[in-house]
Amino acid sequence: MQTRIRRIALTAAAAAVLPLALSACSDNGGDSAASDTASKASATASEDSMAGSGSTDSAASEPFGPACSSVPKDGAGSFDGMAQDPVATAASNNPALSTLVTAVKKAGLVDTLNNADDITVFAPTDDAFAKIPKADLDKILNDKAQLTKILTYHVVGQKLAPEDLEKGSYDTLEKSKLMTSGSGEEYTVNDSAKVVCGNVRTANANVYIIDSVLMPQD
Repeated sequence: MQTRIRRIALTAAAAAVLPLALSACSDNGGDSAASDTASKASATASEDSMAGSGSTDSAASEPFGPACSSVPKDGAGSFDGMAQDPVATAASNNPALSTLVTAVKKAGLVDTLNNADDITVFAPTDDAFAKIPKADLDKILNDKAQLTKILTYHVVGQKLAPEDLEKGSYDTLEKSKLMTSGSGEEYTVNDSAKVVCGNVRTANANVYIIDSVLMPQD
C-alpha cells in the first residue's frame, strides 16, 4: 500500500514539473530566435542604408540631361577629358559649344575663365546662339563691351551643385543676379533657359549647358 502511494506521488510530481521544463525550453528558444531575427534585420537595414547612400552619392556626381548623350565618350571632349582642363579649354573641346568658344575668344575672356577658381558657368549651346537673329548675333560678336557683359552674366563666382539650383539667386561676374529653379534633373535659369546637360565638371568650374542665351538687364 505504501509503495503504491509513493508511485502516485512521484507520478504527480513529474506531471507538475514536465510543463514547467517544457515552458522554460520554449521561452529560451523563442528569445534566441527573436534575437537572431532582430540581428539579421538590423544588419540588412544597415546594408541597405549603406547601399542607398552610396548610390545617391554616385548619382549626384554624374552629369545629367538629354544633351549629355551628344558629349563624346572619350578624348578631350568627353566628361573625363573636360574634367582635366580649365573651363575655357574644356569648352573648346566640346563640339556643341563652338559658338560660345568663339565668343569667349572675341571677348578676350579665355585667360579670365581658365584662371578663375571655383566658378559655375552656364554655357549656351550652338543651338541657343542660333535662336538669336543672325544680324543681331553678328552685332553682339563684334561689340566687345556688349559681348563681355553678356558672357560674364553666364558666370557665377562659386561652384553650384545641382541642389543649389532648386531655388536660388546668385551674383554673376557681370555684377547682376540670375535666378535658378527646378528639381531632380530639370532646372531652368531666369525662368527661360533650360539646363540640357548639367553637373559637368572641369578643373576649375561646374558647367551647366543651357538651351538659351541669358541676357542681362540693361
